[in-house]
Amino acid sequence: MTDKRDLQHRLDEAASVCAENGAQLTELRRAVLSLVLEADGPLTAYQLLDKLKETRRNAVPATIYRALDFLQTQRLIHRIEKLNAFIPCTEADHHHHAAQFLICRMCGTVAEIEDHAVAHALEQAAKRQGFRPGNAVIEVDGVCAACAAA
Repeated sequence: MTDKRDLQHRLDEAASVCAENGAQLTELRRAVLSLVLEADGPLTAYQLLDKLKETRRNAVPATIYRALDFLQTQRLIHRIEKLNAFIPCTEADHHHHAAQFLICRMCGTVAEIEDHAVAHALEQAAKRQGFRPGNAVIEVDGVCAACAAA
């Protein structure tokens, strides 16, 4: 959970990233990003839509999907395929290409890591097969330290 000052700072930072990319963090996109940032864990598009409808009654699925697509394109959020849910990007520069996610099957938490050695190893393995990888996202299912200790 993010405090209000930190939330405002992250939203302002996101607006700057968008502006640098020639894009605009509109009021709606900002609202959706705020919901993702405030969440205690990954949220599905429909969970986000339900939360958005609390302030925007006329919001429909297309509304949320367009905003989520934009936020992903700007690298402000990530989609966790295994959970079909969204989390905020934890990297300040938002320029990384290879991310790894550790997903706890017990409590559902997701930790983002960016281990360049993992990315390099995957790139080299692909290269040996004559394959040129683009964006590589790795999702690892397991048990987090807190659940393992319980």
